[in-house]
Amino acid sequence: MTDALTATQEILDSESFGSVITFVDGPRTGDKTVLNESGDVVAGDAVHDDIISDAMLLMENEQHRTVTYGNDSVFIETLAPPPDLLVFGAVHIGQALCSFGSQMGYRVTVVDSRAAFATEERFPAAHRVLVGWPRDLMDQLTFDRRTWVVVLSHDPRHETPPLEAALKSDTRYIGAMGSRRTHGQRVERMKELGFDDSAVARIHSPVGLDIGAESPQEVAVSILAEMTLVRYGAGSGVSLKGVEGRVHKQRPEDS
Repeated sequence: MTDALTATQEILDSESFGSVITFVDGPRTGDKTVLNESGDVVAGDAVHDDIISDAMLLMENEQHRTVTYGNDSVFIETLAPPPDLLVFGAVHIGQALCSFGSQMGYRVTVVDSRAAFATEERFPAAHRVLVGWPRDLMDQLTFDRRTWVVVLSHDPRHETPPLEAALKSDTRYIGAMGSRRTHGQRVERMKELGFDDSAVARIHSPVGLDIGAESPQEVAVSILAEMTLVRYGAGSGVSLKGVEGRVHKQRPEDS
């Protein structure tokens, strides 16, 4: 079987999820086991099912944890690929979202049908800038658990194709700009396409956290704050000043 270092590098190179389990105390101190994103052992010796189960849970929210199982303490380290942020709409909020998002480690793709707006000059931090109608670009985009989608256009021609693709996949986050009235119309369109209430409820709209944002930059911060809340599955989304206990929250099921 592949050694732990090689297996870890292969997971990183393939841009997939995985876990490195290191025994830090007990009879197996120093041993390492590497799991792929399906929970299969790809390096090292077999580990208890409870460890695999916890590793898979931590993988979902890209977290790490030291956990004790009987006489063994293990450090579970999550391997995660760069998250892909798909921004539909080359508007001012999109510019801020691209700039801030790239600084936070997101690999940003901007999509817009207007060539005058969707340019590398306006989005220097973008990984890709694609010009065209979203329905014509779907084969160039991937929607999976690494993907985060933010739709900034109210035009059904711009928002319906990516929303439909996102709802059919296990995309991590789906955000859509618009008023409650606009979102109500959006919900009806999605239902006409066959999506039920639970599926449509995955769409975060109005998008972002309620922080009183006004400027494009502030709105982008509110969106990225909500994405962070979803990404790590921890925290309340309220001011830390009024929250008791640890600042860095553990997962809800561990706290």
